[in-house]
Amino acid sequence: MRVHGVDFTSRPRRSKPIHVAVCDLEGDVLRFLRLEQVRSFAAFEASLMAPGPWIAGFDFPFTQPRRFLTGIGWPTAWPAFAAHLGAMDREAYRAALEGYKRDRPMGDREHPRGFEAGTGAASPQKLHGVPVALMLFEGVPRLHRAGVQIPGLCEGDPARVAFEAYPGVAARTLIGRASYKTDTRAKQTPALLEARRAILSALTGEAGRARFGLRVEAPAWLADDPGADPLDALICAAQAAWGMRALAADPALPARIDPVEGWIADPEVVRRLSAKTEAAPAGCGPSLRAVAGAGWRATPATGPR
Repeated sequence: MRVHGVDFTSRPRRSKPIHVAVCDLEGDVLRFLRLEQVRSFAAFEASLMAPGPWIAGFDFPFTQPRRFLTGIGWPTAWPAFAAHLGAMDREAYRAALEGYKRDRPMGDREHPRGFEAGTGAASPQKLHGVPVALMLFEGVPRLHRAGVQIPGLCEGDPARVAFEAYPGVAARTLIGRASYKTDTRAKQTPALLEARRAILSALTGEAGRARFGLRVEAPAWLADDPGADPLDALICAAQAAWGMRALAADPALPARIDPVEGWIADPEVVRRLSAKTEAAPAGCGPSLRAVAGAGWRATPATGPR
């Protein structure tokens, strides 16, 4: 099974491309094959349309918090939400997010999704610093138009399966809260390099196997980039592989996924998911079983839940 780990950016270009770790999953072995750089959204869209079977983990939020969506009056069902974003331009989207928080009290302007507290993830409403809200805006409509399958959120082509990934939560579990990357040249220290090497060593060693139930095989040079884009892409691939195996191994998992807020394919996050009583939108529930079972021979995930 081909697995892609996608370290995303809201403005891909030659100096800051989208990095894709192309891997192969055979049984419980995830083997790194090559690193690709995608320098335009046109090329990114073409990659999404590549015939399957493949699965991919994307490092951007797929949804906004339920509280934000209901408060601003946007659709909560994922296909309608994605289509709504696709009909907006970037400035209108930015103005809507800024307008929502303008008159709210400090501490109540950007909401997390229910499973995000304690993971280190920024609110999907965040526009500044690491602008995950802009990454969502650029990524979500493109996933929707490509017709990929998104377990827990939307039915699509079961041969092309997209998972939301977040390398930060895995890195924190593997080495603690130490910083490991920066794009600012003056801040690129030996300590950050050592932290990246420690993450890669843990991921490809027993710690990674215990966490994801996978033996990850990857070269040491993936830790060299100061911005950690290649390393984060590899972690995204591991999270996607774990997510597919988790769906196959745990029939109760779909019931714990909020069909509005989604999930991150990571064992630490899945442990946080609460059972939901709200029914999934029509068509989404059966597709989870199809993704996990149809034509794909899975071995159980053994990482922590």
